[in-house]
Amino acid sequence: MESLIEDISKCSCGDDHQDIITFLTNKTEDVYRFRDRYFETHSIEEAIMKEAETEKLQNETLKIFNTHEQYITDANRAKYNYLKGKLLNVVPSYNKEAENLLSKAIKLDPKLVDAWNELGECYWKNDELKKSINCFEGALKEKKNKHSLRSLSMLVRQESSKTRDEKVKNIEKGLNYAREAVQLDPQDGLSWTILGNAYLSSFFGIQQNPKILKQCLSAYTQAEKDFIAKSTPDLHYNKGITLKYEEEFKLALESFHEAFMYNPTWDPPKVKEKQLVQYLNDIKGFVSTSGKMKAKRLQQLLQSIDSKQLGPYGGGSYTSPVGLKVKLVETKLKDLKPGINEEMVVLGKVVCSVRNEDTVPFTFCMVDKESTCVVVTIFNLADGKGVIIGDSVAIAEPYMTDVDFSYKDIDYKFRLIRVENPVILVVNGKKVSKELQAEVQMSIFKKNE
Repeated sequence: MESLIEDISKCSCGDDHQDIITFLTNKTEDVYRFRDRYFETHSIEEAIMKEAETEKLQNETLKIFNTHEQYITDANRAKYNYLKGKLLNVVPSYNKEAENLLSKAIKLDPKLVDAWNELGECYWKNDELKKSINCFEGALKEKKNKHSLRSLSMLVRQESSKTRDEKVKNIEKGLNYAREAVQLDPQDGLSWTILGNAYLSSFFGIQQNPKILKQCLSAYTQAEKDFIAKSTPDLHYNKGITLKYEEEFKLALESFHEAFMYNPTWDPPKVKEKQLVQYLNDIKGFVSTSGKMKAKRLQQLLQSIDSKQLGPYGGGSYTSPVGLKVKLVETKLKDLKPGINEEMVVLGKVVCSVRNEDTVPFTFCMVDKESTCVVVTIFNLADGKGVIIGDSVAIAEPYMTDVDFSYKDIDYKFRLIRVENPVILVVNGKKVSKELQAEVQMSIFKKNE
């Protein structure tokens, strides 16, 4: 870092005021380059020092700005104010002086796009979201640019909405902004990250469609090709969330851990990792003990399982998601193969529900006549709905996954049935109504998506 701090007396800008602006521009970019490419010259174990070292370099560079201010003319005052405001903006916290400088820069030169963007960042840090949106929209009016588009993608998705239609509209606007940013610069990893986050918002706010999760992961994979994006904890955190809902549990845990490594002072990755470990531990314990149910009660449940509880799936026809009408054959849980088990139906009794901090998916364990116990996850389920212990559940064409991995010396091994839509279930002999299908709200982390 020391090599980036020049002795002020060595700056030979002379009377060329434009040279001063060029010099200060380079000094500001040096600070941002140090922050964004910190891990090119530092190990990830030094991440805890990144913010403090960036702030130290910022303060040294501010001294250079203050010394050279006497040489700034009216002609380049707007650019000077912008550069100093941008320098003050390099750290995560809000800075009132940065806001004042950037506001002055825009008043002096309303076409200064970069100043509009930096002022938008200032207002955002101070939770003035409407003002922030106005700034990014102001920048776009002057010039289409990826910074404004990325920021608006995040902000419009965070806007409160009174109706579902408003919410869907905001999510779709966010997606469009993110797509535009990627189109402007397909090599920019931060834009790909925001696009991935926009797809994740769509998954929660519009429909929990597995195809959307694939689009999320595809965008994050593109983002990781860019060193700056790959060095941000946000990318790994949101990738971890996506992998969790993909039920790629080991990869999700590793992503949360990597997010924590890039910023050990940021709590959400640690919290998510801990919650997911607890969720998996609970599943592991419940599956191995049939829901920790007492032997007598378990036997009563097993003896009460009757093919009559298949309801419309008992000898009737089933219309698959691709529109084909098929007859279903009742199958034992142990005979299911990984993937979609076409033209099969399984029947069992609910022995427990599994607590999930995120509420999505609804998770429970079920046993069949042969005492085989599996975990079932249901997506797109209305808030407060689900099944209870003792319910009989029939699942048509179940999608089975064999979970088998180790994480931090703990082994996880169980079978999991994923249900994308609750309307394919038959509960207690009756087809589930569409009232059980609903959207799910997502809590969005304020700035670090």
